[in-house]
Amino acid sequence: MATRNDQVSSFETASCPLPLQHKQQIVMGHGSGGKMTQDLIKSVFMPHLASEPLAAANDFAQVALPAGANLNGYLSISTDSHSVAPLFFPGGDIGSLSVCGTVNDICMSGAVPLYLTAAFILEEGLNMQLLEKITLSMQHSAEEAGIQIIAGDTKVVEKGNADGVFINTTGVGWIPSEHRIGGEQAQPGDVVLVSGDLGDHGIAVLGARGDLGFESNIQSDVAPLNRMIQALLKAAPNTHVLRDPTRGGLATALNEIAVQSHTCIRLDEESLPVNPAVRAACEMLGFDPLYVANEGKLIAIVPAKEADAALSAMQQNQYGSHAAIIGKVEASPIDRVLLKTIIGGTRLLDVMAGEMLPRIC
Repeated sequence: MATRNDQVSSFETASCPLPLQHKQQIVMGHGSGGKMTQDLIKSVFMPHLASEPLAAANDFAQVALPAGANLNGYLSISTDSHSVAPLFFPGGDIGSLSVCGTVNDICMSGAVPLYLTAAFILEEGLNMQLLEKITLSMQHSAEEAGIQIIAGDTKVVEKGNADGVFINTTGVGWIPSEHRIGGEQAQPGDVVLVSGDLGDHGIAVLGARGDLGFESNIQSDVAPLNRMIQALLKAAPNTHVLRDPTRGGLATALNEIAVQSHTCIRLDEESLPVNPAVRAACEMLGFDPLYVANEGKLIAIVPAKEADAALSAMQQNQYGSHAAIIGKVEASPIDRVLLKTIIGGTRLLDVMAGEMLPRIC
């Protein structure tokens, strides 16, 4: 990678009054665009997030499409803003969340993730070592996903105007022309799969806040899913739908798909994978794990003839070892998600009303 000692990356910065320099905390001068900003970029961001486009020191990133890409393919672009309290929780943090969340959104189109931008809103007084720990986590997640962070932006706001750090990430991926994946593609006769236990992320974050009322070893499921998705698409090339059930959980995501495709999705409660510790926590707190957030799970809807191959491909990946077939797509009643309960009844699963677990992603 070509770098120069006097070079500032293509992280853009805001102009703010320059107070006395403080080496251990973020101060307003770190957003001034001057020397303190340059020092912040060189000492915290560049060592962990560096790439050739960043090192070019422009206000844009010039990048190439992947080798072999043809004009019959498509770009997949997704952007997301991330705030979570606390910033660190069992199994993850806002850094890994910001990378994995956008990588996974790109991949739900069947795309191969390529590039990521990262914009930081930093609160005056944020501990510098904490910020470096966050960027290091972003580096590790980006390396695991095989995606480059190619551009960025930094803003500093006065103390009290943010909650430590907010991160916005925008991702770009390449969709081969053979893939036509989307919620509207679900068809009667399709089989519904989920890649693992439900509700881990939401309950892990709640536990990190001390809101469970008891000790727990529940870990967030934050993870990049692109390699599992590529294996899935190889095994089930006619996959119709991919979706990550984040805020609102599995039930809300499936309702979105049912409305998009004007179908009915019928689930079998007995087949739904839920960590016993998460189930116990939900029962104690009055939550339904079907509506609790996930950050490292995916829904796949595939033709029935490819369901077993899709399940096997997911189960062979470290993030899909608890994958399961959980239901099927039917023609009617349209725009509905129904659950066959353990006792044999049928329950309507509606879209979640309100926010069960605020600030979880």
